[in-house]
Amino acid sequence: MNYDKYPTIKYDAESSSVLRGWDEIVKKLSASVGKRGKCVIAVETYPGVDDAEVAAAVRSLDPDLWVDTRSVLLPEERIREAIAPIITDDRVFGRMYFGELRDFQDPERLRAAEDVISGADGLTVVYGFGASQIADPDVVVYADMARWEIQMRFRRGAPNYLTSNGDEDVLRKFKQGYFLEWRLADRIKRRLFDRIDFYLDTNRAGDPVMITGDVLRGALESAAKRPFRTVPYFDPGVWGGQWMKKVCGLDPDAKNYAWCFDGVPEENSLYFEINGVRVEVPASDLVFYRPKELLGPRVFARYGAEFPIRFDFLDTMGGQNLSLQVHPTTDYIRDKFGMSYTQDESYYILDAEEDACVYLGVKEGVDEREMLEALREAKEGGKPFDGEKYVNRFPAKKHDHFLIPAGTVHCSGKNCMVLEVSATPYIFTFKLWDWGRLGLDGKPRPIHLEHGERVIQWDRRTEWVRNNLVDRAVIEETCDGFSVEKTGLHELEPIETKRYTVAGTLQLDTEDTVNVLNLVEGVSAVIESPTGSFAPFEVHYAETFIVPAAVGEYTVRPTCVGGIKLLRATVKQ
Repeated sequence: MNYDKYPTIKYDAESSSVLRGWDEIVKKLSASVGKRGKCVIAVETYPGVDDAEVAAAVRSLDPDLWVDTRSVLLPEERIREAIAPIITDDRVFGRMYFGELRDFQDPERLRAAEDVISGADGLTVVYGFGASQIADPDVVVYADMARWEIQMRFRRGAPNYLTSNGDEDVLRKFKQGYFLEWRLADRIKRRLFDRIDFYLDTNRAGDPVMITGDVLRGALESAAKRPFRTVPYFDPGVWGGQWMKKVCGLDPDAKNYAWCFDGVPEENSLYFEINGVRVEVPASDLVFYRPKELLGPRVFARYGAEFPIRFDFLDTMGGQNLSLQVHPTTDYIRDKFGMSYTQDESYYILDAEEDACVYLGVKEGVDEREMLEALREAKEGGKPFDGEKYVNRFPAKKHDHFLIPAGTVHCSGKNCMVLEVSATPYIFTFKLWDWGRLGLDGKPRPIHLEHGERVIQWDRRTEWVRNNLVDRAVIEETCDGFSVEKTGLHELEPIETKRYTVAGTLQLDTEDTVNVLNLVEGVSAVIESPTGSFAPFEVHYAETFIVPAAVGEYTVRPTCVGGIKLLRATVKQ
C-alpha cells in the first residue's frame, strides 16, 4: 500500500527565512534586534512548549531585563480554586471556558511587571504564555506546538501550564488542556497572526525550526487555496485491531492500533516543506488564520473559526468490540459542557470480516428502566450487561454506511474497519458498557451512565433504525463510468455524504463550502484544477484529504486500473 504517513505541502521562500537549530535561530533574533536601543521581544508560548529548552536558548540573547509570565500568575492554590468549576471532579469532562488568561493572573503583579517593562532601557525579553499581552512588543516570536505532541508529553509526565500536576491522570491533564488552557491560548493566537515576526516550531525536542511571520502567513495562505492532507497519527487501544498496520505501513510488532486521526484539524498538524526543511504547524492555525477561504462563508457564519467535519479510523479487525456508547444531544451538550453543537456521526465500513457487525439502537419491546438497571448493575461489578438482549446487532460489510445521530445507542463490533464521519466535538462519548475491560493504563475505563441515561433516544428502536439509519444509500445519478450515491447522514445530522464510483474523470465543485474526502476504494487518484490554480495532488487508498471552499472547481481522476470509490462530506446547506 502507498498510504502516506507524512504528507507535506511545499512552499518556496527565501533561504534566510528558514532557520534550523538554536544557534541559527538565536543569531537571527539577535540580528533582528540590532542596535535598536530600547527593544521589547515577546516570546509567546503555547502551553505545552518545553520552557526549559526554549527559554534557555532565548536567554543567550543576553537581555537587560527578563520577565517570565509565570511571575504574574495567581498563586497555584487560588488557580486551582478558580478552575475547579471548569475542570470538575469528573475524569473526562469539564465545562468549556470562555474567559481570558488574565482571569488567572494577579492584578498587582501584572501592573508591576508592566511598569518595569515600560521603564526599562536596552533589550527586554518577555517570555511565556501571555507574553504578548503583558507588553507592547517590538518583536513577536510565537513558539507553537501541536496538540498531539502535547498529549504525548502529558503521557511522559509533563504537567499542564497552570498547575503542577505532572503525576496526575493523563485523562485529567488532557481535560484541563481541552476545556481551559488550549482555549485561552487559541484566543491569544488568533489575535496575533498578523503581528508574528518569527514562528518557532518546537515539536521536536532539541531540533527547533524558525520561519518568519511572512513565510508562515504565506504558507497558510497557499494551503487555503489547494487540496491538502493533515498529518495522521495512530494510537493503540484495548479494542484495537491489525488492519492499519498493513494498509498504513505501521509497526508490525505493535500489539494493535485502535485509532487514527486523519482529517481532524483541531488535533492534526500540517507539514510544510520550505526550502527542504520540514516545518510542523497545527492545522488549527489554518482554520484560525483563513477560516472563510477554508470553510466557506456559509460554514464560517454558522460555526465560526472551527472545522466542523471530522474523519477518523476505528480499527477492530482482529480486535474487540468498541464500548457501547451514546453521544449527547445538542441541548444536553450545551447545557452541561458549554458546547454549541454535538457529535452526530456515522460509521462507513472500509473493510470487514464475515462476522462483522454494528450495534445500533435499542430493540423493540425493551423496557428502558430494565435496561438502565442492567447497565447500573454491570457498572457496579455485578452481572455483565447482555448487549444483544437490549441492543440491535446488524451485520456489516464493506461499503455499508450506518448513520448515528446523537442520542442513538451504538458501537462497532469486532472485525470492522470503520471510517468514522462526524461533527467535531470528539471527546463527548458517554460509555454505557465496556464489556468488563480495563484500559491500557490498568484502570477501569470511565463509564458515564449518569450522562448517557439522560440522552438516550428510546424511540430509536429496531424498525425505525433499520428504515432510517442502516445503509440508506440512494443513487442520485449514473452514466457510463460514473455514479453518485447519497449515503447519509440522517436528516437530524448537519453533515451530508456522497459516494462517487469513478472510472474516468470526475468533475466536482466545492460549492463554496469545505469538502472532506476519503479514497475508500482504488489504489490512487489525482486531484487537479481545471484552471491550473494548484499543482496536481495525488491521494492513495484510505487517505483523507481536504479541499478548501476557495478552490471551487476541481477534478478527480483515477490513476489505477479498475477505477475508484470516493466518499465526500460537506456541511448541509
